[in-house]
Amino acid sequence: MACVGVFVGYLPVTTVSISLPVVQKALGASTSDLSWVSDAFVLPVAALILTAGVFGDVHGRKKVFQAGLGFCALGSLVALTAGSVAQVWIGQALLGVGAAALLPMTLALISHVVPDPRERGKYIGLWTTSMMASLAVGPLVAGVVVDHAAWRWIYLLPLPLSLLAMVVAGFVLDESRGPVGRRLDWPGQITAALAVVALVYAVIEGGAASFTEARVIVALVVAVCSGVAFVRVELRSESPMLDLSLFRSPAFTGSTVVVMISFLGLIGFFFILSLYLGMVQQLGTLDAGLRLLFVTVPPMLLGAVVGRLMRYLSPRVLITGGLAFTAAALFLLMDIGTDTSFASLAWRLALLGLGLGLAFPCITATAVSSVPHHQAGMAAAGNNAFRQVGGALGPAVLGALLTGKAVDTLPGRLTDAGITGATRDRVTAAVDADGLGAVARLPLGRDGGAALGALSRSFLDGLQLCLLVSGVVMLLGAVLAAWLLRPRAGRPSGRATTGGATAVPDDGARTPVAGQR
Repeated sequence: MACVGVFVGYLPVTTVSISLPVVQKALGASTSDLSWVSDAFVLPVAALILTAGVFGDVHGRKKVFQAGLGFCALGSLVALTAGSVAQVWIGQALLGVGAAALLPMTLALISHVVPDPRERGKYIGLWTTSMMASLAVGPLVAGVVVDHAAWRWIYLLPLPLSLLAMVVAGFVLDESRGPVGRRLDWPGQITAALAVVALVYAVIEGGAASFTEARVIVALVVAVCSGVAFVRVELRSESPMLDLSLFRSPAFTGSTVVVMISFLGLIGFFFILSLYLGMVQQLGTLDAGLRLLFVTVPPMLLGAVVGRLMRYLSPRVLITGGLAFTAAALFLLMDIGTDTSFASLAWRLALLGLGLGLAFPCITATAVSSVPHHQAGMAAAGNNAFRQVGGALGPAVLGALLTGKAVDTLPGRLTDAGITGATRDRVTAAVDADGLGAVARLPLGRDGGAALGALSRSFLDGLQLCLLVSGVVMLLGAVLAAWLLRPRAGRPSGRATTGGATAVPDDGARTPVAGQR
C-alpha cells in the first residue's frame, strides 16, 4: 500500500509536465502561468507535508493515508473539468494536498512494519521504484491521451486509482500512531507555509517581471521573516512539527540538504525539457514522453537493486557517485539543438537516469535510518518537505532563468533571421507581455517561420543556461554528500544505525533498551 500511495502521489508530476506545451496552446498561458501549474501542485506538498506527518502520528496514519487518496481523487476531478488555467491551478493544488498526506504516511508505514534499518533499505528501494514508475508512466499516459482526446483527460487515471486504493486500504491496513504526547503545531505550520509560499511566489513573479517590484520585495521579506519565526517556534515548542535536534545528525542534515538541491535541479529540468521537446523540437506529447522514459526507467529498475547494495556499500559512495553522474549528463546535454536526434538525446538522458537511480533511494533511506526509530516518521516527513521545497523552487528558478535569457537574446536572434523594425518590436512586445508562447499566435505572414526559428534559438540560449545551473547544483549536491556523509567518530547513541544502537517502534509501545541489536 505504501508503494501504491507514492505511485498515486507522484503521478501528476510528469503527466502534467510533459503536457505543458499543449496546456499553453489550449489556454493561452504564459511561461509564468505554466510555472504556477507545476508549483500549484508542489507548493501544498512542501507547505503541508510536515503537518500531515503530525496528523498521522496523532490521529492515525491509516486515516491520513486514506484522506490523501481522497484529495487526489477530488483534485483529479476538478482539473478534469477545467476550462481555464486558474481551475487547473485549483485541481493541481488539491492533488498537492493529497500528495502531502501520502508521502510521509507511506514512509511511516514502512518504518512501522520494518523497524530494522538494515532490512528497511530494501523496502525503501521498492518505494523509490514505485515513485519512479509513476514518473515513467505519466508521460506515456499523457501522450496517449493528448493524441486521442482532449488534454484534460490526462487527469482521469488518478481518479479511479485513488478511489480504489482508498477502499482497499480500509481492509488491509492496520492503524498506527506516533509516540504518545505528540500534538498539532499550528504556529509552526503557519510560519512554514508562509515561508515556502512567499519564497516561491517571489522567485516566479520576480523572474516574470522584476525582482525590484514592491510585491516581489515584500514576498522575499515575508519569506525570510517567516523562516526565522519557524525556527524560533520549533525551538520553543513542546511538541514541534519538526524537531530541529534531528539536524544534530550529520547524516540527516546531509541527506536533507542534498535532496533539496537535487530536486531543485531535477524538477526544474523536467519543466524546461518538456518545453524544449514541445516548443523547439515540435514533438507530440507521446514522442516527448517516450524520451522522458530514458530518465525515469533506469531509477525504476535500479530501485530494488540499490536498496540491497546499501547493505554492502556506503550511502556516501552511492549518493556522491550518482549525483556526479547526473551532473555529467546535464553538462553533456548543453549542446542539444533543434535537430538533435533521438539517439543523441537518449543516451544522455539514460546517463541522467542512471545517476538518479543510484542516489535517490540512498538519500531517503539515510534520512530515515539516521535518527532514533521513534522519530523515523518525522524524519521522513522532514526529508520529504525539503525535497518538495526544492521541487517547488526548480520550475520557479529555472523558468525565470529560461525566460530572462531567452527574452534578452530574442531581439538579436530576430535581427539575425532578417526580422527588423516594426515586426521585431511587435514580436518582442508580445513576448514581454504574454511569454515565449505568444510568438506562435502572432499573424506574421511570411515572417512567421523566421520568427519561430529565432524564438527556438533564443529558447536554446536560455536552455543552455538552465542546464549549466542544474549541472552545477547537482555537482554541489555531490560535494556536500561527500563532505556531510563522511564517517565520523563518536556518533550519538540515539542514532539508528546498521549496528542497531536504539530502536523504538512508531507507536511508542516499548521502551528502548541500550545496546539492543
